[in-house]
Formats: sequence, C-alpha cells, structure tokens
Amino acid sequence: MLKKDTFAPRPPMGWNSWDCYGAAVNEEQLLGNAQYVADNLREYGFEYITCDIQWYEPKAVSNFYNNFTELCMDEYSRLIPAENRFPSSAGGAGFKVIADKIHSMGLKFGIHIMRGIPRQAVHQNTPVKGTDVRAREIAQGFSLCLWNTDMYGVRTCEAGQKYYDSLFELYASWGVDFVKVDDIANTEFKPHDPYSAREEIEMIRKAIDRCGRPMVLSLSPGPAVINEAFHLSQNANMWRMTGDFWDRWDKLYNMFERCEKWGPYVKTGCWPDCDMLPLGKISKNCSCLGDRDRYTNFTPDEQKTMLTLWSIFRSPLILGGELRENRPEDLEVITNRDILEINQYSTDNRQLLRSRYEAVWYCRDKDGNDVVALFNLSDEEREAVLSPELYSIKGETAATELWTKERAVFKDSISCTIKPHGVKIYRIK
Repeated sequence: MLKKDTFAPRPPMGWNSWDCYGAAVNEEQLLGNAQYVADNLREYGFEYITCDIQWYEPKAVSNFYNNFTELCMDEYSRLIPAENRFPSSAGGAGFKVIADKIHSMGLKFGIHIMRGIPRQAVHQNTPVKGTDVRAREIAQGFSLCLWNTDMYGVRTCEAGQKYYDSLFELYASWGVDFVKVDDIANTEFKPHDPYSAREEIEMIRKAIDRCGRPMVLSLSPGPAVINEAFHLSQNANMWRMTGDFWDRWDKLYNMFERCEKWGPYVKTGCWPDCDMLPLGKISKNCSCLGDRDRYTNFTPDEQKTMLTLWSIFRSPLILGGELRENRPEDLEVITNRDILEINQYSTDNRQLLRSRYEAVWYCRDKDGNDVVALFNLSDEEREAVLSPELYSIKGETAATELWTKERAVFKDSISCTIKPHGVKIYRIK
C-alpha cells in the first residue's frame, strides 16, 4: 500500500477555482485555467487543478450558497457533477472526461467535497453502496455545517466507512488526484471541540488508502487545531491554518503569527496550509472583502511579502485568480524560480525574529546556501538590521536579493531599507 506522505513529498502547487468563481465554476472556466497552467506555469512546478465547492449544484451562480437546494446525486447517495455546468459529465461520466483532459496536459485534477452525506440522500433514504443499509442509518443528524446546508455528518460505523469507501472508489474511477475536504479541520457546530470530526478524518484516510489511487488529502477550513497536529499529520497532507484568506493586509499580517506556531510541524508529506494566493483577477462572481471582478488589492510589495512567507514557511502554493486575465506583472510575481525553489526544496526553515514591526525567517536552499528573509510589517519604510546575535557574518560576504537579483556585500551584519509591508530575501554565499 502506498504511504500518504509519498503523495505530496513537496508542498503542492496549483490552482483552485474558489477565489475567482466561488461556488459557480463551470467546465469551460476549469479547463481554460488548466490550459493556462499547462502553457505558462507547469514548468515552474504548478500542477494541481482543483474544482472547488458546489460542483454538484445546478443553480449555483456566485460565492453564496443556496440553502436546501436540489443537488445532483447518483443512486448510491453520492454527489455527481451538475450537467448544466459540466456537460461532459452527462451519461454518468462524472469528472472522468475533464480529468482525462487535464492529465493529457501533464497536470493533476482535484475536487472539493463537504464532510458527510447529503441531507438530500438522508431525506430520500437512498442506498449506500456495498451495504444493505440506507443513508438515514449512517447520518448524524446533529452533526451540521453552520455555513452550508448540504450535508449531515457520518456515523462512525462499518456502514459509514463503506459510504466513504464508495465515494473514493468513485473519485478514483474519475481520475481524481487531490481532494479538499471541507467542514472538517475546524467544525463550528461544537465550539467546545472544534476537532470533533476526527473520526470522519480517519474514515476518509482509510477510504483513500483502500481506493487504489494516490490522492493528496487537504483539510479545511481553518484555523486547524494545533493540539491535534500529530493526528493531522497522521491522516492528511495539507490542513488550513486559517479561515478564508483574502487580499487584505490585516490577514497577511496575522499569518506571521500562524506560521510561527505551525513552523515546527512542517515536514515531508505534511504541509500546514496558509490558504490560496489571491493574486491577479479575483472575485469574478461575487464581491468578497472587496470589489467584484477586481485585481488583487495587495500592493506589489505585499504580493512579494506573501509569496516569500508562503515559500520560506513551505506552505502549499495554490493560485486563486482567473489566470487567463493575468497581466505581465501577475505572471512575473508567481514565476520567480528562486522563490519557488525555496518553497519546494529548502530545509532548516525557521523564524529568527518577530515583533510588531518586523519578522525574520531563515532557511538553507537546495545547494546548502543560507537564505534570510527580512520583512517590514510596519506602514512606514524602515531600515532593517539583522544583528550578529541572530545571524552572524564573518568578514565581507556576498549576497543576492532574490526578487530584484541585486548583488550586495555585507560585513558583520545584514542591513537594508525595506518599503512598507515589503520584504528583502537574500541568498548568502
């Protein structure tokens, strides 16, 4: 049996439909962005194309959910793609045609699912494949998602496991490589126990292991429960450290604290997740913490700060914008090979300093060189000085700033001027 940590030996890189299309992405948009990745980003390591939430809902049009709406479902209580949005799914094909096309581009295919079994299945009391029981017998009627009305939780029992087994058997037949499971890393229906879905996480882990196909498992939403870091690392490849991340400085500022806490738990096959990168054109269908159909609110300096932090922390790098509307500057910021190599191959990553106004991170690159990132978290331009007590330099040392490629020579300590909300990241030889 394949071991789950081999499914994602490095932080996954790719694209997800949520930031630009919310709950309403369709086949053309999904495949169009996949083709952009194949043509422009695959050579840099981006490979996963993930269809986010509500792909089984015919009436979805925005980021908002239609409460208690009709969903597309097969005879075994399993949700299937809405044919009006994904025409190639007609005739029971599911996502196989789309997955095959994405695989032919040299990419991998992912889907979003909600924890549990459809309420629609429970109300209709439809069968569970591989059992003589029906949906009503395995549902936990009290286990609800507070922000989406589609599902009930699943009871921990043999038939409940059979239900999850049948789901991942179906996904394997479609050719799914990545599954983002929502309402599971932090559940709100039990505030005293936000990790109350631990048994369902274990059932999903078993179902993936049994399906015969390696699938990266990503858990949402955050904030994940840090006291459960061991259980998360035993069962998942990615887990969200935060709620939905959008293009606001306060959210980026707060990510430094989250990275500090989760840094010790980053390891091969286990990637605490800072969430998607809201870069380029986002919010195509609905306004989310900003104008509808906008380019990111992050300044160029904030974009570099975000990419640098995600990379030196080694978070997954999942793009969220409508890639086909990228401007040259959008493409440039996401294809900096030096920064991406830090994300994929660096070691000994750790924070050296964090205060209200600054942060410093360290790692070693794939060639064994020291890399130091100095972040200005203040609203003013600042002179940053890294003291020898934190990082010592003996004599004159050459360095390269990885965003600008500018060369510098430091003696005894590193010092530089950094713009507001900006970063300087140096490879030191």
